[in-house]
Parts: sequence; structure tokens; C-alpha cells
Amino acid sequence: MNSKIKNTLASNEAIVVYIIIGLSLLIGIVNHSFFSVSTVVTLSRAILVTLTFAICEMIVIISGGIDVSFPAVASICMYATLKIALAFNIDNVFVVFLIAAVIGLMFGTLNAVLIAIFRLPPLIATLGVSSVANGATLAFLGTNVISNIPDKIDAVSRMYLFTFTTKDGMSFSLTILILIPIAVCLLAFFMLKFTMLGRGIYAVGGDANAARIAGFNVKKIQFIVYMSAGSIAGIASIAYMILMRQADPSVLMGSEMMVIAAVVMGGTRITGGHGSVLGTVFGVILIALVQNNLIMLGVPTHFQTFVVGLIIVIGTSITSLRAKKISNSAKV
Repeated sequence: MNSKIKNTLASNEAIVVYIIIGLSLLIGIVNHSFFSVSTVVTLSRAILVTLTFAICEMIVIISGGIDVSFPAVASICMYATLKIALAFNIDNVFVVFLIAAVIGLMFGTLNAVLIAIFRLPPLIATLGVSSVANGATLAFLGTNVISNIPDKIDAVSRMYLFTFTTKDGMSFSLTILILIPIAVCLLAFFMLKFTMLGRGIYAVGGDANAARIAGFNVKKIQFIVYMSAGSIAGIASIAYMILMRQADPSVLMGSEMMVIAAVVMGGTRITGGHGSVLGTVFGVILIALVQNNLIMLGVPTHFQTFVVGLIIVIGTSITSLRAKKISNSAKV
């Protein structure tokens, strides 16, 4: 029992929690209002889309792959869906989410075909799909920001779970869209923890050949993983569009490295076969804290990218060294 507690306190998830607590205390010393409901609301809004992306990326990495196409896929899902909605006078939020999920599914299927059937390296395959999706968006759909959101869809941006009002009269409202990453996290946790599919994803990521010998259908699992990632990227893109109340064809581009870093910092091994939903949540929270609160610590804006990169390097190095130590201990 004591050994189990020690392992838990020294786990990757625990280390990230320690860093979050230390950083929060530091920010709290500078800004006494940091420890308040308003911070929780602001942070929740900041991580809403990133966390959804991160859970998808975590599952892909656990399966032994990697996906750098989700920002481009999300962008084309968001932009194409809004174009379709405006062209056919669609003003139903569920239909819009469904259209985006289907478009994302198509690109996820393309990723799966390239990786599972043609056996292209996941990085190369998803990088190619990213270029195709981004190029198609800009070449065939347009480059202008669209802010003409249909009324009923736009109304979701003003739907809240609760509203908190400070003593100064400032209001902070938690958007109902936060239910999307919560649902994705719960579904991913249940799937990875309690289903044969989840065991198969871990097995394929650990050793695809061994998983095949054990009876797992490796190609089927890869198809499910990448198709699901595409669909959920589409859903996340609509959440972002509603939250921002506009569709920008390029605003999500470039977010893949930060998402992957958050996933790896949360304890997911980049080589596959290991990772957890809770660790990924902590990794995303840490990145969001750093990005949104460095200015409170007096860090100039032009140094923020450097500091974020430094934390990512340190965090991922710790994860890598721990994985190597565990691997060496198992060989002894």
C-alpha cells in the first residue's frame, strides 16, 4: 500500500499538479484575486477547445501515432459548416454540430487510410492531410472572417451554466459549451479504462505486432482512433466558432505543437502505449495558466513565448527521463 502511494505521489500527473500548485501560489501572491470563482470561469473558457483537441491527440499518441492535422481539419469544418448553414438557411445548432462532425470524419478517415492501409508514417500522413485541408479552405472556401452567425446558433454563446458577480459588479459567466470537453473527457476515460477497445489502443501503442498476435485488429483500431479524432475536432471547431461568434479560416492553425506538448507534459509517452485523461487535463491547465497569467508575474509579452517553451522543454524532459528510468528498472 505504501509503495502504491509513493508511486502515485511521484507519478507524472502528480508532478504536473505540484507545478500547477506552485505556479498558482506565485500568481496568487502577485494577484490576490487569483483564487476566486472568476479565475475558474476564465480558465475554463481558455481551455475549452484546447482540452477537447488534447484528449483526441492523447488517444492518437497512446495508439502509437500522432496527428498534426487537427487544427486544419477543425478550420475547414468550422468554415465549411458555416458556409453551408448560410447557403441553406440552416439555423439549428445540433445540425451544425453534425455537419462539422461528418466533415471531420471524412478527413479522419483519410488519415486512417494513409496510415493503416498505405502504412505511411503518421507524422507524414497527417502533415499531408493538414496541408490538403488548409489549402482547400483557403483556395475553395475563402479567406475572409465570417461573423454572420445564424441567430439560434449564435444564441448558444449567451447560454451559461451559471453567472458569478464580483463585489465590484463584474460578471463572469461559465458557458454551457464547457460540457463538450467534459463529455469528451468522461467518454475517453470510460473507453480507455473499461472497454476492450481501450485495452486495444494501449496494446497497439505499446507494440503493434504483439497486439496483433494477441488478437487485436490493429487496422480497425487505427481507423476508429483517427476517425474519432477527426469527428471530435469538427465538434470542437463549432464550439470555438460559437464562443468567438465568428469563423476564421486560419485562427486555429499552429496550435498543434502546444496541444501535443500539453499531452506529453501530462504523462502521455510520445512513443505510445501510456497516458491518462487526468494527466492530459492537468497538462492543459498548466499550459493555460502559463499563457494567461505570465503578465501578472511581470513577464514582458515578448518573453512569454520563450517562458512557455522553456516550461514545455523541462516538463517533457522530466516525462521522458521518468519513462526511461522505468524502462531500465523493468530490464533489471
